[in-house]
Amino acid sequence: MKIRTAAGILSALLVTQAWATEKQILWGDTHLHTNRSFDAFTNRNFSVGPDEAYRFARGLPVEHPGHKARVQLETPLDFLVVSDHAEFLGNIRHLYNVGIPTEGMGFFQKLRVWYVQYLIRDAIKKGEGRAFFVRQLPEPFDTPQEAISEWDLAGSVFPRVPILEDQAWSDIADAAEANNIPGQFSAILGWEYSLIPGGANLHRVVMTDLDGESAKVFQPFGSDDSLYPEDLWAWLDKTSEETGGNFIAIPHNSNISKGAMFDTITMRNEPIGPEYAEIRRRWEPIVEVTQYKGDSETHPVLSPDDPFADFEDYPYYIQRDWTEYKPQVGDFMRSALIRGMQIEREIGVNPYQFGVIGSTDAHTGLAAAEENNFHGKFATDSMPSSKLEGWSDNANSSFGWAMGAQGLAAVWAEENTRESIMQAMKRRETYATTGPRIGLRFYGGYGLDATALEASAFPYESSGAVPMGGELDPQKGSAPVFLVHAMADPKSGTLDRIQIVKGWVDEAGEANEQIFDVAWSSPDRMQADGSLRPVPNTVDLETGGWSNDAGAASLTAEWRDPEFDPAVAAFYYVRVLEVPTPRHSLLDKLALGGDVDTRRPDIVQERAYSSPIWYRPSE
Repeated sequence: MKIRTAAGILSALLVTQAWATEKQILWGDTHLHTNRSFDAFTNRNFSVGPDEAYRFARGLPVEHPGHKARVQLETPLDFLVVSDHAEFLGNIRHLYNVGIPTEGMGFFQKLRVWYVQYLIRDAIKKGEGRAFFVRQLPEPFDTPQEAISEWDLAGSVFPRVPILEDQAWSDIADAAEANNIPGQFSAILGWEYSLIPGGANLHRVVMTDLDGESAKVFQPFGSDDSLYPEDLWAWLDKTSEETGGNFIAIPHNSNISKGAMFDTITMRNEPIGPEYAEIRRRWEPIVEVTQYKGDSETHPVLSPDDPFADFEDYPYYIQRDWTEYKPQVGDFMRSALIRGMQIEREIGVNPYQFGVIGSTDAHTGLAAAEENNFHGKFATDSMPSSKLEGWSDNANSSFGWAMGAQGLAAVWAEENTRESIMQAMKRRETYATTGPRIGLRFYGGYGLDATALEASAFPYESSGAVPMGGELDPQKGSAPVFLVHAMADPKSGTLDRIQIVKGWVDEAGEANEQIFDVAWSSPDRMQADGSLRPVPNTVDLETGGWSNDAGAASLTAEWRDPEFDPAVAAFYYVRVLEVPTPRHSLLDKLALGGDVDTRRPDIVQERAYSSPIWYRPSE
């Protein structure tokens, strides 16, 4: 184990630059909504559209859609996907500002449109757009399969007007082209497929490396086209062939999917088979594991022996009426990775062999994931004084401080272009952070030595090693070696520790997980029982300041699994923890004078998650 103290942070930064010799870390957000999304507009994002969103991500100042102050990122992003909802794309904005075109409609159709326009305009003008939006959410069901069987696609109060959706998509494509600067900033096209049967979040962000003009030949596929993800994948297959573009779909907020995101059955209530598993693996190589609406790594109910499992929980289903939150295996990354291995034992294919990223899901058009620069989920909860307001009259509804100021997507790519970023995602050479730009390298192989990480470009391919997202074949008589190197974000907390999380399925088919501390900030933290003494919490609750002295600027580990069994398949991923720092809820509390119950923690321990490396035994 090697550590570097905070005093060495400058040299760590120099190493970060050296890493870019062959591949570089690119930082971005794949999940960002503008005023073209119906829920962003009803929550008073009137001013930040696709162009403003891309400019903000590039580091330019824009006006906040809520409080109207000038806002700006301290450190620009390298890429952004504007991913407005495909459903009713741009319709509500046009309805409010201009009105829905009624040419060619019959009398009763026009009457319905006029009535809907009145309802929506009146609600927004009165500041009741959020309440109106909540009333349109689905009734709760225990299972999405049951909800889908009773779903009426034509029953939405929101009108679908294809001509307006085409224009909105064209506007987004034009904004992407205007802001795309190959080698400097990638403005990537995408949208959200927003399926939510019975309150089970089954949303996917879809992204493509196509340029704007090429993308204008199609209209984004949404849940108003089909309620079945399999139909989305079929559409992606067809459209990819027709356009020559690459596409991927990225599931998000599995934490509020009622167990359905990583289920053992499909939305058609059929057992997962080999064909389904292969298709899903192809189109969904990565998942969004952390964002404003909570963290989806794991949960204390599922990982009771993990002291860091209780992190940024979000127990609020997206539905009209409140029901009690129940964490399930299909809701979280770690348990889903194990479930995928269980399914593979039965059918020969793992449907849940995915990498990970983080993103924001901001509906302000502002991709901000810093605790001290958090601009709210919606324009309506962008100020400290508005963050305790609930989404509905129910005391158990979500509210502004329930949101986490997270996360970011980190991609190891050869160059900053749409195509290179997409290829890195397809090979799963990605990782997630909850906001800080923690540098992370993770390799697995045989006969490796940590000194290799000191080179400016570790030639892992020539050594037979694989990076995060890769698969390790067995080597007779040898256990794999894992190399990890993490570097702190100089604008955030220093590092507490590096952990490696292992998951496997035993002979009885049961799920198993284990967490190993492999590097930490100070040697004297190791206790007699093999556990680590917690890193000191130095956050000053009166000022929001903290000390980085207890953490390390850089940590390196060379690790072998002490319980490795060459006959047992397993996955390994890295979790990096920072020292405790102030959460945005504490900073807001201080801004309001301190006498406020935010109902959320004052402290956060930011982190990074790597994509796994899978070990496969001989057949």
